[in-house]
Amino acid sequence: MSTGTAVPLGNTDTALSLRGICKHFGAVAALTDIDLDVAAGEVVAIVGDNGAGKSTLVKVLSGVHAADAGKIFFHGDEVSLGSPAEAHAMGIATVFQDLALCENLDVKANLFLGQELRPWMLDEVAMEKRSWELLRELSAKIPTLDVPVAALSGGQRQTVAIARSLLSSPKVVLLDEPTAALGVAQTAEVLNLVERLKDNGLGVVMISHNMEDVRAVADRVAVLRLGRNNGVFDARDVSSAEIVAAITGAADNVVSRRAARHTLAQREEKEQP
Repeated sequence: MSTGTAVPLGNTDTALSLRGICKHFGAVAALTDIDLDVAAGEVVAIVGDNGAGKSTLVKVLSGVHAADAGKIFFHGDEVSLGSPAEAHAMGIATVFQDLALCENLDVKANLFLGQELRPWMLDEVAMEKRSWELLRELSAKIPTLDVPVAALSGGQRQTVAIARSLLSSPKVVLLDEPTAALGVAQTAEVLNLVERLKDNGLGVVMISHNMEDVRAVADRVAVLRLGRNNGVFDARDVSSAEIVAAITGAADNVVSRRAARHTLAQREEKEQP
């Protein structure tokens, strides 16, 4: 049974580390003393109730928000993520829940949106070649590059967004609720993509509310509660009930009750003649 303490990464290459990350919005503490490690070739799921700080943490890691305190290490070097462009250039790619795709454009145009190849004009041939390379890396089920994104399924759209994030050859990919609002078949397709990212040696941080999806692909599960760490678990050794207990605080109550009973028993022993 997991204790909820941090699981050592062993000899794996740590791609991303957070130490003591704090973020305030006025008087509200969104994140307090957050620690997190993500290894290359590892999927770390971040779970928690609404308001636990998951989205804020992703925005800190993607450079949208600057942390008020704490340190971020990328492959062992302390870094500062002052903007999304800095995070992207460093090797941290983010796929937000809204995907930010242009539905009227085709797959290839969306993949290279803002990153077009143009020595003097658009290099359509090179862009098409690279597009198919990316999709093959992910074993993606996209029949043609010329179809408008509006005609794709939810799972296929997620595929396009993830493939686009790989154009810059990142080391870490952040996925914000990648299976939200998807059907069973589409969810399986996206989870397969997550496995492919892991197999390609990328560190993956996946925000999710779906415990089945977390158990399917995550190596470790980090629980946030009220903006704080509330346990990091080895996904192979922890039950869904234990994770839910950490999310809701039930595990904290159990520990508190045990500590209270222990203290009471000690007092009663001292009072006995």
